[in-house]
Amino acid sequence: MNTGRPRKGNSGNGGSRSQKEIKSPVPYQKEKKKKKRMKTTKILINICIGLCIFSLIWLFYALYMRLAFVRSPVTLHRSPRALDANSTSAAVSPERFWGSYRPHVYFGMKTRSPRSVVTGLMWMRQFSDNVNLRHTCEQGDGLSSYGWLMHDGVNFGMQQIHETDFTLTTSFVKRMGGKHGGDWTWRITSRQHSTAAPPPVISLMFYVATDTQGSLYPHIEKTTRLSHVTGTSEELGKFQITFVKPTNGDTATNKYASYNYLQTRSPGLDQLTEIVKSSLSDRFVFSSSTAERKPYYAVDTYTPPPQQQNDNRIRSDFVVHQVTVQVPFQIEVLFESGSFHDRPNQLKGSVLTEEITRLKLSYNEKFEETFGLQAKGFTPAQVRFAKAALSNMLGGMGYFFGQSVVQSMHNEHTELYPEGALFTAVPSRSFFPRGFLWDEGFHQLLISKWDPQVTREAVAHWLDLINVDGWMPPQQILGDEALSKVPAEFVVQHTENANPPTFFLVLEEFLEQLEAHAGTPHFQETLSFLRRLYPRLQAWFGWYNTTQAGSLPNSYYWRGRDKDTNQFLTPKTLNSGLDDYPRASHPSEDERHVDLHCWMVLASRTMMSISRLLGEPHQEYEHTYLALSDNNLLSELHWSEQHHAFCDYGNHTRAVSLQQEQVDVPPGEMKQEEPVMRLVRSVRKPPKLQYVDAFG
Repeated sequence: MNTGRPRKGNSGNGGSRSQKEIKSPVPYQKEKKKKKRMKTTKILINICIGLCIFSLIWLFYALYMRLAFVRSPVTLHRSPRALDANSTSAAVSPERFWGSYRPHVYFGMKTRSPRSVVTGLMWMRQFSDNVNLRHTCEQGDGLSSYGWLMHDGVNFGMQQIHETDFTLTTSFVKRMGGKHGGDWTWRITSRQHSTAAPPPVISLMFYVATDTQGSLYPHIEKTTRLSHVTGTSEELGKFQITFVKPTNGDTATNKYASYNYLQTRSPGLDQLTEIVKSSLSDRFVFSSSTAERKPYYAVDTYTPPPQQQNDNRIRSDFVVHQVTVQVPFQIEVLFESGSFHDRPNQLKGSVLTEEITRLKLSYNEKFEETFGLQAKGFTPAQVRFAKAALSNMLGGMGYFFGQSVVQSMHNEHTELYPEGALFTAVPSRSFFPRGFLWDEGFHQLLISKWDPQVTREAVAHWLDLINVDGWMPPQQILGDEALSKVPAEFVVQHTENANPPTFFLVLEEFLEQLEAHAGTPHFQETLSFLRRLYPRLQAWFGWYNTTQAGSLPNSYYWRGRDKDTNQFLTPKTLNSGLDDYPRASHPSEDERHVDLHCWMVLASRTMMSISRLLGEPHQEYEHTYLALSDNNLLSELHWSEQHHAFCDYGNHTRAVSLQQEQVDVPPGEMKQEEPVMRLVRSVRKPPKLQYVDAFG
């Protein structure tokens, strides 16, 4: 009988199955969720690991790039050097090893080697109101004139130095022989300008100094006269410098002279003048039969000043031979190489006179053959002027070695550029006796017509100093002597700043010469030269084309304009070579400079031609040249309809003036002294973007 209650057994079994059926998915779902969470966690962990790896890679890449940016300014270009490391050595280039490669001194010689033995001349007039020692070319010396009248760049040179009442003529002649660049001889002559006054008595100081390596041994006779110096150095081997006694010149008879010498140690070549000045004493007496017996100044002993104790530079030998003699006179100094064994005779006296005569004739013949000025109808005075211009260019060639001081925008500190050598002309022996990129192209345009080998070596030396970015220091301040002539504010070279790429003028000149000398040895020399230069020229052009680019396509402007805008009506643009040419009154990134546009036309055209000549891809350079040489583009960027001229463009106003700076004294304070007044710029009307209408 069915009572309506389920059976215990059935209900229990059925209930149990039902509950199992209901409960059994729960652990499965939990397991499933757990696996899902674990999978998600793994994914997240992998993502985190990936992000960490990516972050580390990015960090290392950023550090690498920062280090690369920081180091690239002082990392030289990795292409093979244009010049072999020993290209200027006596073994490779003996005829050019010795030379007048010290343009900053009135007269001196050295070798084209990093630590050369140097020789030079100092002089001073005796019995005057003050001791005015001449050595380095100085604008304040008050000389009437000085300069080379003849200089062939290799074997011979003759210079005249005009004091107020006498003239010094300095000549040198070289003779090849041996393994170390051969011999040379100096001849110094002097004459009085007028016979009305008593002939002046002057002291000549011939010196020789080592530069951190090499040794000098003075040989003294009669207690005060230095007869000769023997020495040795890595580049020269053994050598001897002999000081011949003065004569009357034409008569060749000995002339009375007083002698003194100095033997000491120098901390650097830049200290030679000060060492001589500090060693002078007036305890000596000049007693010639033609001059009144008087005390005179001469080198005596040298005691280093206290401040030199902090100079940690290596001390080097320094020897001075002083001759005090009355004008007129003639003195000769002989350098003889120890490796020159088959010397036919000594290069002095009549032998030297004959050699000078021969070299003068050779110089004059080559000059007319090269330039043809007489045939063109120029007067003798004009021809002499032209010879002096060329000779001063060749006599202004210097050999420098050292490190530039540079600073990159990516580094707040200055750095030393890699050590390097530079064979270059200088813009001014007195004021700028160092290499200037802006000037050197113009120098070499002239020199290349006289001696293409000098130009090839000069250009190659410059481009061997280029860094991996394609930049080179525009001013090359290499060595202690060069550094001593530069104001501190101009020593540091900034890696974003350019100079006009004037070497492209020289390279175009070489390309023109190639056409005229096809198939000749000269052709092959120049072709090989261009091939060695090419990777560096590519980097150099690329650096200009990117770092000096303007805000508009195919526009350019000079970086590094003067930042002190308050001191000038128009801040200077030293890097352009046109230092104070009036550009936009307020420097900005919107500027466009028409002169740099023209330089880039020249550079792209030259690179296109060289690339074609060498069989290298030229299309990119051709495209740039065609774009930049398009007059429509030039007009679009630089033509001012208002001024009817091609102009710079920038943030400019003409409403500027220089006014006395107002110096206010705070209330309650008394004026201690008159303040130093200076002129500062006053801007009466804000600048605006426009074509620059300032022309001076």
